[in-house]
Order: sequence, then C-alpha cells, then structure tokens
Amino acid sequence: MTFQSPWWLLALLAVVALVALYVLLQLRRARYAARFTNVALLGSLVPKRAGWRRHVAFGLVALGLAVLVASLAAPSTEVRVPRDRATVIMAVDVSLSMQATDVEPDRFAAMQIAAKQFVGVLPARINLGLVSFAGTATTLVTPTTDRDQVSTAIDNLELAEATAIGDAVFTSLTAIANFQSSLETDGQEAPPARIVLLSDGYSTVGRDATQAIDAANGAEVPVSTIAFGTDYGTLDLNGETVPVPVDRATLEQIAEETGGSYSEAASQQELEEVYEDLGSQIGYTTEPQDISPWFVRGGLLFAFLGIVASLLWTSRLL
Repeated sequence: MTFQSPWWLLALLAVVALVALYVLLQLRRARYAARFTNVALLGSLVPKRAGWRRHVAFGLVALGLAVLVASLAAPSTEVRVPRDRATVIMAVDVSLSMQATDVEPDRFAAMQIAAKQFVGVLPARINLGLVSFAGTATTLVTPTTDRDQVSTAIDNLELAEATAIGDAVFTSLTAIANFQSSLETDGQEAPPARIVLLSDGYSTVGRDATQAIDAANGAEVPVSTIAFGTDYGTLDLNGETVPVPVDRATLEQIAEETGGSYSEAASQQELEEVYEDLGSQIGYTTEPQDISPWFVRGGLLFAFLGIVASLLWTSRLL
C-alpha cells in the first residue's frame, strides 16, 4: 500500500496530541483523587466511573480519527488489470532437434500443446502473431486477435533442418513493424510490442545473436526467450545419435540485453508454467487503485463504536 498524498499524514500529529492530552488529564485526575485520605468522603466527591471501559471508548474514537486522517493521504494499492492493447509475436523453433524425446512425448508435441495454452492465456484484445523458424524464419500469422487462426497454425507446424535464431528475431521485428505501420496508417497509435522466442538448440545459420539484439533494441522491442529441452537430448539421424543440447547462454544473452525475460523449461509442464507466467506479464499491468473510501468507512465505524460504548458505559459522549 502507498499514499498518493503522504503529507496529509502529518495531521496524525494532532491525533497523537489529543491522545497525549487525554493521558495527561487522566494522570491529573488520579493525583487529585489521591489527596483525599478519607475513602468515604472520596466516594462522595468523585463519582463512580466506568474504569478501563472509558479508556476503550476513547481509544476507539482516537483510532477512528487516525484512520480518517490516513484517508486524506489518498491510500492506494496496486491492482492487476488487463492491458488494453499490445502486440506479441511468438517465435517457435521447428528445427529437426525438436524431435528429441527427452521431453515427453517429444519436444515438438510438448511445444505445440504449451504454445496453444499461451494463446489462451493472453487477454482477447492483445494482437498475437506466429513466426516459425528452422533454417529460415517465416511469418505464419500476422498479429491478430483471432486466436483460432494462431492455434490452427500451431497445429500445422512442420519440422525442417537447421536453426536460425537471429533470423527469427529479425522476421518477428518485421512483422511487428508492418502491423504497427498499418495501425498508424489508420490513424491509430501503435501499442507496445514484445517477442516471445522458444528454441531448443544452437543457432547454425543466419544472422548472429548480436545483430538480433541490436535490431531489437533499435526497435525498442524486448525479446523474452525460453530455453526448451534438456542437456541430454539426442536425435537419431540415419542411424547416428546426435546430441542436441540447449544453448542457454545465447538465449539468456538475447533476453537480458533486450530487456526481456529468460526462462528454462525441461518439460511440457514447465513450459506451460513459463508461458502462463509470460502471458501474465504481457497481458496485464498494475495500476494504483484508490482505497481511501475503505479508510473513511473504517474511521467512521471506529468512531461510532467508541461513542456508543461511551454512552452505554458512562452515559456521556466521552
């Protein structure tokens, strides 16, 4: 919780001063009563009081005043709200190494399932596009709010040779630029954009990671990367067992240097969790919400209870 106008909290000093005055008067009354040694006479001079209950009543009123003062400082709390607009490109690796079975049932099938869940996580107004990459990168779906179109494209993905991570970033940036240009032509403001890139192996062809990072930074588009698979994945090519480990270092570098997030997923379940977390980051934002009305209600309630208690126990307001 934060306060939008914290200077109003200085008014709490007035409440503290009131409490101090109350304590001082109670001590003064006690000293006055102590001067009388005749207990019978004391009882006739000093009327019987409600004892500790009158302090409770005053405490409730003082607490109510403090809460009311705090409401003037405009207390607020952060709440999560769906983004109105954003553009996301999901770039998925469809190189032959995705046939590795170190992730059940295999990397490719697990990726398709998790990717479709990511499609469902994003709020409806976010434009989502799909890029697939192996030896080259191709835009399969331009940014759209049509989730069925993206899901169908994920189902129809096909594997191919080689891996071009750098080209995947460049193709994604081009898809974003074209979409934003079309919005600006229609007189609309281009929304923020992000790339979510999933890969399971080392880049073997195309432009290198440094060029991709420079291009993403130039376009001010963060690239969030997911390293998918394990270090023990292998691929059977013509009877030869070929290791296909994950290039974590490159994917982490791309994410860190472009302002995105880096995640690792060694199973379908972990990949689903990563996609869900990314969907939350991309699809929602936090905004301050004014909660001062709750403070006003609370302050009035405490003050009311204090006054009622005082009337019941002492037949006086306070």
